[in-house]
Amino acid sequence: MKKILLAVLAVILVFSMVACTAPTTTMTMGTGSPTGTYFAYGGILGQYIKNKAGITATAVNTGGSKDNIQGIDAGDYQLGTVQSDVMHYAYTGTRSFEEDGKVESFRTIAGLYAEAVQLVTVNSKINSVADLKGKKVSIGAPGSGVYFNAMDVLAAAGLTIDDITPQYQNFDESADALKDGKIDAAFIVAGAPTPAISELSLTNKNTKIVPIDGDVAEKLMKDNTFYSVYNIPANTYDNQAADILTVTVKATLIVSADADEDAVYKVTAAIFDNIEAITKEHAKGAELTLENATEGLTVPFHAGAAKYFKEKGIDVEVK
Repeated sequence: MKKILLAVLAVILVFSMVACTAPTTTMTMGTGSPTGTYFAYGGILGQYIKNKAGITATAVNTGGSKDNIQGIDAGDYQLGTVQSDVMHYAYTGTRSFEEDGKVESFRTIAGLYAEAVQLVTVNSKINSVADLKGKKVSIGAPGSGVYFNAMDVLAAAGLTIDDITPQYQNFDESADALKDGKIDAAFIVAGAPTPAISELSLTNKNTKIVPIDGDVAEKLMKDNTFYSVYNIPANTYDNQAADILTVTVKATLIVSADADEDAVYKVTAAIFDNIEAITKEHAKGAELTLENATEGLTVPFHAGAAKYFKEKGIDVEVK
């Protein structure tokens, strides 16, 4: 009887060890609004992670960067797409995370693409940031990445929130409000073309992106190192005949710090070994480069991602 009991215990121990060392097979990816770039692009990345890495990565729509970081911290998500500036705020406990405190439970996998700060209007009298004075302007949810982008742009133009009538709306709500004439302009920070803006431009030929350039852009980049110049090419949207200069932050893929190293290596490889195929499914895939993936990011990389980039000759900070 004693031998049987010992045998049973040995079997249980073996199965316990296997369970503890079993590779990660499922991950949930926090993205953004259904009509934003995060959600659509996240879904495509999820397909390649599943097909090439053998890990089911399910993209879910969320409130965006801050929600995704907090979701990873709570254990609800393992992956997330975030703005490079917002993840810095989280890791340092500043701005949108000043009240909640710093969050260090996530790591960087890679920079993905430029997130253009798009100031959208259907009002023919709004042709610069300065023209927003006295207008109803959507600036994103309080404390969101879009909110702080809007505050930065306004400040660079010599304006404050008191100079506008702020509306705290997401991308979908902003597009609907512009369509219905309830607001004059909206800040939408996402990869261009952004579905919400594309849909608006199809139904309203007066839709336009207001440039953020010249002295405003220069001051903005001097005061905030996360921004860089970005050109939205002509014909990105309907009735857009010319290129439009604006500024951008970087869409970044992050992961739980506790995620398995081998799994994160496979996720990274599934993306960067399949750039050409991903680009055929989404235009933002064209911005997947090793340089873009590893430069200008202030949060340490996950060891699994660092291993992949090391094989490509690039060293990144790991913690």
